[in-house]
Amino acid sequence: MTKTLIAAALFASFGAAQAQSATYAIDPTHTFVTFEAKHFNTSTLRGRFDKKEGTVTFDRAGKTGSVEITLDTGSVSTGVAPLDTHLKSKDFFNSAEFATAKFVGDKFSFNGDKVSTVTGTLTMRGKTHPVTLTATNFNCYINPMLKREVCGGDFEATIQRSLWDVSYGLAYGIPDATRLLIQVEAVKQ
Repeated sequence: MTKTLIAAALFASFGAAQAQSATYAIDPTHTFVTFEAKHFNTSTLRGRFDKKEGTVTFDRAGKTGSVEITLDTGSVSTGVAPLDTHLKSKDFFNSAEFATAKFVGDKFSFNGDKVSTVTGTLTMRGKTHPVTLTATNFNCYINPMLKREVCGGDFEATIQRSLWDVSYGLAYGIPDATRLLIQVEAVKQ
């Protein structure tokens, strides 16, 4: 019985030693950070950030991970140039003073072997508040062209923009709730 327990303990410690985090670089060509906001509760305004970068550290066996995504707020794009200029102004992202926004996630939750949520903080306009991104899709695969593992998925959260001092239009009836959508793929390094 004692030998069995010792063998089990050795096997468990060997398995724990085998669980390792891997680092993944966010692929900017397959990663899109977009937002949706209701315009007077009528239509949906959509925009995206064209410049983004980041890394993910991920340990599927240990069910842990961390992520850091940095957005260039001056790269906001809606397809309407005057609106983009307004979004870069002090009324919204204030890109001249706050050139970047950053999400740092340090708590991964899993459903089986798939990431289900990532909890962390979003820093924007000098303010930092907690945000939990919920996965609507997650997968890892061996990319046939890169010959490396790629992991990613679709994540979303609804934030109250006024927490980051983005209050323009609230007095006119433009809603505070803004949906944040992150489609991400990251390549194992």
